[in-house]
Amino acid sequence: MCGRFSLTTELDVLLERFQIEQTSIEEYVPRFNIAPTQQIAAVIRADQVNRLGTLRWGLIPFWAKDPSISNKLINARSETADQKASFKHALEKRRCLILSDGFYEWKRTKNRKIPMRIQVRNGEPFAMAGLWEKWNDSNSTIYTCTILTTEANELMKEIHNRMPVILTREAEAIWLDSSINDLNKLKNCMHSFPSAEMNAYEVSTLVNSPKNEKAECILPVN
Repeated sequence: MCGRFSLTTELDVLLERFQIEQTSIEEYVPRFNIAPTQQIAAVIRADQVNRLGTLRWGLIPFWAKDPSISNKLINARSETADQKASFKHALEKRRCLILSDGFYEWKRTKNRKIPMRIQVRNGEPFAMAGLWEKWNDSNSTIYTCTILTTEANELMKEIHNRMPVILTREAEAIWLDSSINDLNKLKNCMHSFPSAEMNAYEVSTLVNSPKNEKAECILPVN
């Protein structure tokens, strides 16, 4: 699964890296310990333009009567997303990039769970495959999202049996193109990212609590 991540990369780097032409984020700040239910940075493509904004992490399907369902839908299994009522419509038409520069997972040992931070290459920003929804009731409109997961690669198997779907640069364009609804083409985007292009290191137990939002969360434990 993916239940916590970071995004500390400077905004101008993100705008260039993901070819973002419009943004609705008025005050961008580094995030060191992003948790479910929080607003997270995401890119969608509309009118041939990549747009950066925020979505609440935890999907509320458009048909849901109770928004609390979002607590159970922070992740979607890529292998079965097309078969699940909660995700299949969004997979077809409402896909997004969830921006990150590292995610956290807890490695279990006999005595404790060790928090690990996992990165791509040398800490460069990357896009996790996301789905988004617009949910309405009589009082409000909420835009939410979920992160797709897949089987762990060789690096991640030492830590956890699942990992987020990290898109290659080529797959990012396909993922954002809502005119593409060929399931085989979409599933080809959802393979495990290569171990050789990732690294992992132990971090402080500060990340165990989402209340801790500080730079110390991403520092390696010596």
